Amino acid sequence: MRESDAPAAPARRPSARSLRGLDAMNFFLADVRDGLGPYLAIYLLAVRGPDQGWNEATIGLVMTIAGIAGLIAQTPAGALIDRTNRKRAVVIAAAVAVTLSCLALPFVSNFYLVAATQSLAGIAGAIFPPAIAAITLGVVGPNMFSKRVGRNEGFNHAGNAASAMIAGGSAYFFGPIVVFWLMAILAVASIAATLMIPAAEIDDDLARGMDHAEGQEGADQPSGLAALLQNRHLMLFAGLCAAFHLANAAMLPSVGQLLTKISGKDHATSLIAICIVAAQLVMVPVAVFVGAKADMIGRKPIFLAAFGFLAIRGVLYVFSDNPFWLVAVQCLDGIGAGIYGALFPLVVADLTRGTGRFNVAQGAVATAQGVGASFSATLAGVIIVAAGFSTAFLVLAAISAAGFVVYLTLMPETRGYVPPDRRMAISTLSVPTVA
Repeated sequence: MRESDAPAAPARRPSARSLRGLDAMNFFLADVRDGLGPYLAIYLLAVRGPDQGWNEATIGLVMTIAGIAGLIAQTPAGALIDRTNRKRAVVIAAAVAVTLSCLALPFVSNFYLVAATQSLAGIAGAIFPPAIAAITLGVVGPNMFSKRVGRNEGFNHAGNAASAMIAGGSAYFFGPIVVFWLMAILAVASIAATLMIPAAEIDDDLARGMDHAEGQEGADQPSGLAALLQNRHLMLFAGLCAAFHLANAAMLPSVGQLLTKISGKDHATSLIAICIVAAQLVMVPVAVFVGAKADMIGRKPIFLAAFGFLAIRGVLYVFSDNPFWLVAVQCLDGIGAGIYGALFPLVVADLTRGTGRFNVAQGAVATAQGVGASFSATLAGVIIVAAGFSTAFLVLAAISAAGFVVYLTLMPETRGYVPPDRRMAISTLSVPTVA
């Protein structure tokens, strides 16, 4: 199936208000979407502590339970976004649920109640990635989607960096409780930003991956879910996403543990904060560049660069345990993760275009990447105990290198890709040339 055989999608002309709303929504939701994130452990350990039954083990168990809940919710969340015509309301409801779940934390101390609130936050947080991508696609259409996704990621990373700096500076004067104030403020701002986008400008068919191609039979009906499982390239991409996160997720925590051994707990905390902010600042221009150039360069070469930088990062950690070297190498995370965040929804949109299953496919692939991320820390921890930090970093780098090879040899360029169940429908519309 040639790219030229696929019907062209109509151009969209989003209003300036919608585009500003997308900017603001991505900026303010950057922290709301992840709930308390790493601040959960800090709060429970610093404020509650062993006197109230909280230690590293119980905190880790709560975070694991919440993570599993969010992981299970990924695919249903995508299916909900595909089906609903009230996407703004779903985003607002999820923002409220995450915020209230976290604001309840100072008032509950029972393990099961804390686990329940954070699990609810994890489930609600699963709504945001497919919802933001769907609203973006519904507003700008497929022709502008790649550039807009890069801009979305840029504002998301800028929001993460800004909130991390505000939280870090404020916590010095007011303590860990400042994180709750910040989350409440960001939630209100994110709701206002979501309402900036007029509901009438969100094309719900485009938002779920329909083409609106004139004359395309069945274009007004979504494909069956079985079509996703029959798309071997979508399944391959899900496996590659799992491999990327298997290699990536444990690197920063492992660096944190190494810095703690070298510099002590107090200095390590400050250095890790610098790592996070620096990487987020690198991600901003990387994501914008990827969005602007993905249609010109193609998805495949840029995604290969993400795997390549991840592998290089793992190898470079081995060369020195100097804290400044480790922090500098961690900045490469901004390149790999910046590329991944901007390309992930583009590749899924490419592989599901015309099926009407864009968002449920996002959820399914996100579940696969979550599985990879979940095993990453365990794998790295076992290797660190058995063979040391250097071996762990090299193994993670090898996993990324293997992903590079598989993507290079088996994954096609997805720009202009037509899903298998659409090829027959489109080919029947072609008028044969009469000799």
